[in-house]
Amino acid sequence: MIKDTIDGALLRDMFLAGASMLEKNRALVDSLNVFPVPDGDTGTNMFMTMQGAIKDLRSLPETATVEDVMAKVSSGALRSARGNSGVILSQLFRGFYKASKGHEELDAQTFASAMAQGTQAAYKAVMKPKEGTILTVSRMIADEVEKAVAEDPELGCTGLMIRILQKGEEALRITPDLLPVLKEAGVVDSGGKGLLFIYQGFLMAMNGEVILAEEQPAAEEKPAEKEPEEGASFATFSAEDIQFGYCTEFFIVHLYDGFEEKDLEQFRKHLEKVGDSVVVACDNDTVKIHVHSNCPGKVLQMALRYGELDRIKIENMREQNRQLAAARKQNEKEFALISISSGAGVDEVFKALSADYIISGGQTMNPSIDSIVNAVRQVNARNVFILPNNSNIILAATQASALCDCHVEVLPTKTIPQGIAAAMAFNPDESLETNVSNMTEAYQEVISGSVTFAVRETQLNGKVIHQGDFIGMMDGELNTVSPEADEAAFQLVENMIEKLGDEECSVAVYYGADVDEERADNLIARLEQKYPESEFMSRNGGQPLYSYYFSVI
Repeated sequence: MIKDTIDGALLRDMFLAGASMLEKNRALVDSLNVFPVPDGDTGTNMFMTMQGAIKDLRSLPETATVEDVMAKVSSGALRSARGNSGVILSQLFRGFYKASKGHEELDAQTFASAMAQGTQAAYKAVMKPKEGTILTVSRMIADEVEKAVAEDPELGCTGLMIRILQKGEEALRITPDLLPVLKEAGVVDSGGKGLLFIYQGFLMAMNGEVILAEEQPAAEEKPAEKEPEEGASFATFSAEDIQFGYCTEFFIVHLYDGFEEKDLEQFRKHLEKVGDSVVVACDNDTVKIHVHSNCPGKVLQMALRYGELDRIKIENMREQNRQLAAARKQNEKEFALISISSGAGVDEVFKALSADYIISGGQTMNPSIDSIVNAVRQVNARNVFILPNNSNIILAATQASALCDCHVEVLPTKTIPQGIAAAMAFNPDESLETNVSNMTEAYQEVISGSVTFAVRETQLNGKVIHQGDFIGMMDGELNTVSPEADEAAFQLVENMIEKLGDEECSVAVYYGADVDEERADNLIARLEQKYPESEFMSRNGGQPLYSYYFSVI
């Protein structure tokens, strides 16, 4: 049945169906990456972000308002946002949430306003917005829906959703005209395509065609240095953030005559009205109670109606929090360094360069904003440097920095070699300003290279690329193509040294999981023969998907 308005229950189903549609089509969205390499996984990043968005929706009551739904969606998406596409998607939902505040349901006018505010939030989140991307698709949709409700005051939400998809498809078709690299590769923007799959799910739900998405376990980031502490939260809470301050635990024993199961259920409902984290467990003639509340005396008084009390424990959680905060403050360091890494050998390099925390990430699994915030919390420092080491992680790191309660410097390193150069320039005995200057200068001097394989046929920078070819990337741009990985690597290093303009240089080689030491040594021997004045260093990086990382300086 077509509805002219959207209530909380319908909006919840819309997001569940949108997540389902994205899940079913994420491989297609992944395949639209502008480079023919496993380089951004746009569909996977958006899917992981959507999983965070819908995580808590099923627990909402049927009476939940659209504001209740969007509060969960906005918070969950932000915590789980991965990659540029995921962060932009989370910001679209954040703007949607702002527009939904105070509303139990949405009419077409408010729905259009939500789309507009979402687009504004997404554009503000990106330092240098680029047209021909998901931003363009969302902007053109927002312009269309505002015009649609102005032209037709009787337009309902379902009619508006149809207009959204029509305009979205039109916007998607022109993305290659706005972003030349898309046209050359023969694809449309992957983020925009992913967004339209979500919106297709919205329309399915509005028409009663809901196919619920199964919640998928999020891929875990595995810090090389340490695991997150038990209970590590999205943000560090102060004592004032604790809503219910007293953790109260006790047993009810020697239950009075006439006690029945319905009494226990009634007691549980009373506890839920005065607190949270309620546990009421019954075993024969003993009942175990756990509750967080602001009135432990009242809880005990209510319990006395059912029997005698035993083993009472009441803890002031606000005071515990203050003590923990004081202890953290006492142990706080001046500086800490966090690096995103990929491969056991690369991890070891960053650890040797005094990285305090390493987040496993890279090209195929970008870390979430939540994982970066938790890493900052773990290192417990007044000033924290983050090295993203991937252009698709910079935005997530920047968003994470705004959620931290210490000073965070995101150095926008786009490659592992740049990150290593920045880490080498870090000196904990220098000032914050000096470190920022030295680390920035160090990574900007590096010429970065990498060799990986093409996952599909395409054409870029005038070069024809066949599926399975090996391609060399220099500073993020396609540089060499060859059927052989080592030949692509040799040509790439030649071009990197030529770009530097000095054959008396230093070349670092990090070979990946698909390359053994003998192959790497043979490649270096060829390079040493051609460039006898250069110094070459080789290390097993162990990185997946990339046969080689190079740095030339």
